[in-house]
Amino acid sequence: MAFLNDGVLDAGLQQLTDNVNELHICSQEPTTYAEATSTYTLGNKATPAISAPQDRTGGGREVEASAFSDGSVTADGTATHWAWVDTNASTLYAAKTLSSSQSVTNGNTFSLDAHDVAIPDPA
Repeated sequence: MAFLNDGVLDAGLQQLTDNVNELHICSQEPTTYAEATSTYTLGNKATPAISAPQDRTGGGREVEASAFSDGSVTADGTATHWAWVDTNASTLYAAKTLSSSQSVTNGNTFSLDAHDVAIPDPA
């Protein structure tokens, strides 16, 4: 069985806690900062609350973004993914499929349940 100290996993996850300052909902999965914040964005939430690294159910470590209901929709479309970015460094840190897609309309607000980024224990 492989072993990796939690501190090693936490170091990578701490980057998210320290640097993510905006969440975007996107019409498809972005792979770059420009795609997350311009090409595919349908809305955003400034300063999402992201936890410190913590134990993950099933092993490993995770950080979790708290649920919110005050995101700003900036375009019409169907949101299928979320993206965590650092606007200061123009960096896309993470992107993941939404638990269910959301139809959104420009000028409205959107909400997301708590969601996470996790690193499982090594196998």
